[in-house]
This record gives sequence, C-alpha cells and structure tokens, in this order.
Amino acid sequence: MTTYTHPLESYFYPLVQNTFETKAGLRDSEICSYVARMLCEFSEPENVFRLQDETGRRLEDLNDMARAADPVGGTAASFDEERAVRRYMGDYTLFVAGMCYDVVRSGSNNHEDGPTLAELIKVGRESYFIVSQFNLFEYEREAPLFARLANDFERCILGLALIREQMANMKTPFPVES
Repeated sequence: MTTYTHPLESYFYPLVQNTFETKAGLRDSEICSYVARMLCEFSEPENVFRLQDETGRRLEDLNDMARAADPVGGTAASFDEERAVRRYMGDYTLFVAGMCYDVVRSGSNNHEDGPTLAELIKVGRESYFIVSQFNLFEYEREAPLFARLANDFERCILGLALIREQMANMKTPFPVES
C-alpha cells in the first residue's frame, strides 16, 4: 500500500503516472512520485514564490533566483543553500512551463512579461543538473533522480501540459467524496 504525505498526493500520483507513462512515454516511477509531490507543494500558493531576497521581497525573476543560488558571486550562504535554491528553480520552471504556460512569453524582448519557454527549459534543466552534481554524502541517493529530471525535462513539461489539459476538461478537478 502506498503512503501519501500530502492530502492531494493520492489524486496527483495516479494522474501523473498514467499521463507520463501513456502519453509522454516516460516510464519512471521515481520521477512520477517526485512530480506528484511537486504538484502538491505548489498547490499551496505561498510555495510558488517562496524564494525571497534579504529584504523579504519575493524573487520572481529567473536571474534574481540564479543570484540567490550562487554561493560565490551571489547571495547563497553555502553550497547546501545553492542546492536547495537550484532544486526550487528546477521545480519552479517545470511547474510554470507545464502548468502555467499561459504566463510564458512568446519570445519578445520585454523581459518584464516573464520568461520564454526556451529560458524556462534552459534554467530548469541546468538547475536539476547542478542538483545532480551534489552526489556525495546525504545527497548521493537522490542525485540520479535529478540527473534524469534534467535529461527528461521537456518530456516532464509535456506530461504536465497534458495533465493541465485533462484537469481543464474535467467537470470536477478533484474527486468528491460522498
């Protein structure tokens, strides 16, 4: 029996697993579990933009996030903080590209309108790759998952876009218990 850590995980996991396996051709139960948990996490609005600068301002720009992840030239206090911010950046870009693609700009030069899909893919793939390079000690077991997330980033986006479409077509997006 599967144990879920979030109330929505029992809804998201089968949806992610079925969509990723049958429609996106991604048969990786560990990725499916990770993405389902990410959807649960981002279902709580305060988690979508949880990165903040030292003044408490939300970081919504990818360049600001990258500075927050940099322990040498940026504001990350440690390499552990770099890993945590990069993991968030991978999750954030995957979520936005797959589930919120209506906010992704088409390619104009106005960066105030948000990132392009190409920018989200580049930053997301790079961020998960960096997280995968933290492959020693307590991070050794998780590193291969992040390498696969980096490698299959576009297929994960496709899977999430298909899930968004499925959810938009449902009369009731979440199962109603009677």
